[in-house]
Amino acid sequence: MAEIIADVEVPGTELVREATELVRNVASPVVFHHCRRVYFWGSMRARRRGMQHDPELLYVAALFHDLGLTDRYARTDQRFEIDGADEARRFLLERGTAEDRARLVWEAIALHTTPEIPWHMAPEIALVTAGVELDVLGIGYDEISEEQREAVVALHPRSDFKNGILREFTHSVAPRPQTAFCNFKADILDRFMPGFVRADFVDAVMESPWAE
Repeated sequence: MAEIIADVEVPGTELVREATELVRNVASPVVFHHCRRVYFWGSMRARRRGMQHDPELLYVAALFHDLGLTDRYARTDQRFEIDGADEARRFLLERGTAEDRARLVWEAIALHTTPEIPWHMAPEIALVTAGVELDVLGIGYDEISEEQREAVVALHPRSDFKNGILREFTHSVAPRPQTAFCNFKADILDRFMPGFVRADFVDAVMESPWAE
């Protein structure tokens, strides 16, 4: 049976149920509630823009987008976005999803912290970013009515979310500080990881092995 919150339907499929259970079992409450909110916000922003999308793919992408912040799926050799993208693709392919659809979800998750570019790609890719931008940064906040916000937050509370999600980022990225190069995670480690030295893009260019 489909779940409907603030006029947004969560597909009542086995794939959705399994994705929900997987993330609920491995993620902290902060991350799980955030991922679910991302689906609702992305869906609402899609409706406002008249964007047609596949709700099942959007749901899986939203649920898995921060899986790389969990202890079970976090690696130390790549960005956390790729951790979640890789696992989502594996999850979908194992359940018979076509390669092109699984790749779409991979791209949605891998690019969800990259400003602007997702909005020029497939709707599912854009809408994961749309949901993340709203929940974390408040971008698009006024596109959602107070009643809609209250309905979603009643189900998935934002209890001290701002501090909570920063703690989650710090915990996941601190063991792999090299992945903060040229992205927002350097800001987090600079604030919360004593001794962190931010890598500089200009230095990287000037210190490359090329003579000129």
